[in-house]
Amino acid sequence: MRAPMLPERTVVLLRNRTAAPRGRPCARRGATGGALAAAAVLVGAGCGSLGLGQRASTPSPVIKTASAGSTVLGEYLLLLQKLVQGTPSEQAEIVANAQRDYDVAPTPSRELKLALILGTPGHPVADLPRAQGLLRELMANPEMLLPAERALTFLELSLIDDHLTLEAENRRLQNDAVRADQQRMANANHRLQAELDENARLRRELEEARAKLDAIANIERSLNERKPGSTGR
Repeated sequence: MRAPMLPERTVVLLRNRTAAPRGRPCARRGATGGALAAAAVLVGAGCGSLGLGQRASTPSPVIKTASAGSTVLGEYLLLLQKLVQGTPSEQAEIVANAQRDYDVAPTPSRELKLALILGTPGHPVADLPRAQGLLRELMANPEMLLPAERALTFLELSLIDDHLTLEAENRRLQNDAVRADQQRMANANHRLQAELDENARLRRELEEARAKLDAIANIERSLNERKPGSTGR
């Protein structure tokens, strides 16, 4: 007996069902490719964000350096203002603290602070020559300072150099004036002594002349007394 014939519609449905599984791997491959593409996009976006983050953070050290320099300058100026306006005991304490900090750890910043304190006139412990030496040491290695500290060091050293130069010139002029006064005084004393000696010589000569005149007068008187005519009268 022949097998019964299936309707044509049923045959088409069976073929579609058996063909459908063959298409599923393609769908899976498509999904996998989409996931890889999305992952690649995310990785690229992450790398891009990292690159942007690095480029954005490049100027940050400059900003921090400038801010640190401004802060340090402000601290130095406030310290010097307190030093100038303080009482003698407060000034001595500020100098002692700066010296102690420098002795414990002689960092460039502490050396600059001590130099600024010693180079500021108006307090008993001011020592411009020592401050000049400290500042010259700092200028020998300027890379150890912040840009603002380097500028302050250069300015303070220039002011102290000018001040010490003027002081040396004033001392030289004063010494020259003292020597000139001493020379004038010595010349005046020499002339005075010469005049005194001359007066003494003239006085001696006058006394000798008077003595001679007295002697002559005595001789004449004795001669007159010995004349015969004078006895008869």
